Amino acid sequence: MLPENFLKLYELALATQDWNQVKKLIHPTACITFSDGSRHLGKEAIQQAFERNFSLIKNESYAMTKVQWLLKKKKTALACFNFEWRGILHDKEVSGKGLGNILLRKEEDKWLLVMENLHKLA
Repeated sequence: MLPENFLKLYELALATQDWNQVKKLIHPTACITFSDGSRHLGKEAIQQAFERNFSLIKNESYAMTKVQWLLKKKKTALACFNFEWRGILHDKEVSGKGLGNILLRKEEDKWLLVMENLHKLA
């Protein structure tokens, strides 16, 4: 699998709003920083953050665009991208967009997310 394929799988897994689909793509020691500035270190903390979001934001969609690969090696890949998300929170449409970067690591022939940082556009 190529790193580009991983990004599509990640978007599809997030669209399910089912942690069981997402967890297969997350490294045990991963770190994710959301655009609100909250940082979640380790798979358990990431699970709590995603499950909270899944329960609060209904019909959420998340898309990465303008992906630029800064590094693609045999076992490591790094990209920067634009992102957009939208969903329904407390019966109101909500959305956000920004810039992000993602670090992937290949283990046992499978890419895993090691780090994702998301930042709001001003």
